[in-house]
Amino acid sequence: MEKRAKHPVRTTEKSLTLIDELNRRGGARITTLADELSMGKSAIHNHLSTLEEHGFVVKNGNTYELSLRFLDIGGQLRSEMDVYRVAEPQVEALAEESGELVHFVVEEGGEGVYLCRAKGERAVDLDTYVGCRHPMHSSAFGKAILSHLPDQRVEEIIDRHGLPSVTPKTITSRDELYDTLERTRERGFAVDDEERLEGLRCIAAPIRFDSEVIGAISISAPTARIDDDWAENEFVEQLRRTANVIELNKYKV
Repeated sequence: MEKRAKHPVRTTEKSLTLIDELNRRGGARITTLADELSMGKSAIHNHLSTLEEHGFVVKNGNTYELSLRFLDIGGQLRSEMDVYRVAEPQVEALAEESGELVHFVVEEGGEGVYLCRAKGERAVDLDTYVGCRHPMHSSAFGKAILSHLPDQRVEEIIDRHGLPSVTPKTITSRDELYDTLERTRERGFAVDDEERLEGLRCIAAPIRFDSEVIGAISISAPTARIDDDWAENEFVEQLRRTANVIELNKYKV
């Protein structure tokens, strides 16, 4: 089960709620935050002033926005991850080879987190960016990772996030998801056949260090450029080769 604080600190929770709301809105005034979160204006001002003093919030006129301090922290965190240092050059190489959009994703808190991305010369421009999160069940990278997690962990992720429908093709039942995960393990790669975005297909291969899945690498492209004859798809072999290189290169870090 997901760990929960035995004695949550309400002041901290309120500050984090404000951070989430500023992130969602891209900035907001105190009045807007008070109306949206049912918090007193004075309390919100105190929280935001404290965050501003510590460099996590900036004030432009009457609007409060998150600062680039978060980018500093996230960038440092990513740079210290062995898997990022190994995967990043291979993501760039695969994007150049395939000509398409390539992502490397890890799991955190039951969601897929984009750790790095690269665009080939034909790549589509999706709404993805480093650090953004996406449900696991509706993506190829998510299913590639889920297929190598223990059933108990998969159940925890489903219980926490559900199986919401994103497109008409999204998997929304546990039985269908488990069938898909078994098929993914058998063939060694996962597919997203317009399950995240209509008109887009994605293929992903898991990355494992010492039999433990630590992420997945994927190629995304319009349906016209990714044939659903998966056994003959050229991207599958490119992904397998790249995954193998990343797994071998772990010994160099």
